[in-house]
Amino acid sequence: MALGYAAFDLMYLEHRVQRLERKVETRAWRDTHDPFELHDDRFIKLFRLSPDLATELVEELRPALERQRPYGISVEHQVLAALRFYATGSYQEAVGESYDLALSQPSISRCVRDVTNAINQRLLRRWVKFPMTPNDRYAAKLKFQNAPQPFPGAIGAMDCTYIHILGPSQNEEAFVNHHGDHTLNVQAICDPDFKLLNVNARYPGARNDYFIWSNSAAQRAMRRLYQNGERETWLIGDDGYFVEPWLMTPLKHERVGTPRFRYNEALCKARCVIERCFGVFKAQFRCLSAQRKLMYDPEMAGKIVNACAVLHNMRLENNLHDVEVDPEEVELHRRAHRPNPRDERDDNDQPLTMRAQGIRVQERLIARHYS
Repeated sequence: MALGYAAFDLMYLEHRVQRLERKVETRAWRDTHDPFELHDDRFIKLFRLSPDLATELVEELRPALERQRPYGISVEHQVLAALRFYATGSYQEAVGESYDLALSQPSISRCVRDVTNAINQRLLRRWVKFPMTPNDRYAAKLKFQNAPQPFPGAIGAMDCTYIHILGPSQNEEAFVNHHGDHTLNVQAICDPDFKLLNVNARYPGARNDYFIWSNSAAQRAMRRLYQNGERETWLIGDDGYFVEPWLMTPLKHERVGTPRFRYNEALCKARCVIERCFGVFKAQFRCLSAQRKLMYDPEMAGKIVNACAVLHNMRLENNLHDVEVDPEEVELHRRAHRPNPRDERDDNDQPLTMRAQGIRVQERLIARHYS
């Protein structure tokens, strides 16, 4: 009997040693096959960041991601695994087995979670900032004023877009949008250069755009600016929103050639920048594509959206323009928001005083610039 136990213990120890040796060998293989040695263009295509920018990201996240075990995954490989997932939206598309990462699917999933959490904790507020400083607002107004589709006073274009997710086990019906899909309804604000000024990825797909806006920190920030005396400063949105003193929206059924029609034309052309921004954003990070589904719970899915927003702005800051607007993503976004969510809510959602103030501001804008 004792010999039997001894033999079993020996076999168990041998098995543990073999597992440890395999882990050490894998780590050694990863350490000697460096993706950072790829040509810059190839690296950017795979990971969406340049090697230098990816190195900066690694160092920013190192305190949160450093592992103590000798055979643990290096910070570099954790970050690259997450970047590759963001870029493709797939565990199977050569994320773990190729490009010198040598990671299993469970390992990639852990990397995505850890890197996503680290970006949200350490970088989100630095790279996606709203409200803007006075200088930033002035610069944004100049951008909209000088844009191919100008609109006076605008500092950002706003819309919501659906991000497909795994149906959650709790409160599942809240995430079913009006097309019957499980989604988040993500609010975003951008400038004419596609820089993301604000991202709100906390709401389920059943919530309409105006509900999200009226309960957002961005709306409260714009209201404060107005109450503090700042005028002719607004966001622009579609008819999923009501007009507010700090939010200009289209008018309905205006006669061609009238000042109100010219206002509508200018606003609709200017606000299309947010749709094109979504087209670039989802083309860069295919995990957010309308043709993909984030296989995560809603909270983590929202954090992934935030992480991609940070990386999107980092790319812009570093002049990485290798990904163009994806017309298919733009069209899928437009289709997904028809019929308009505004049809699902009552006009009583908006306080009468705010609506009256918004209409007066809108009429002054039309009289000044479109008459």
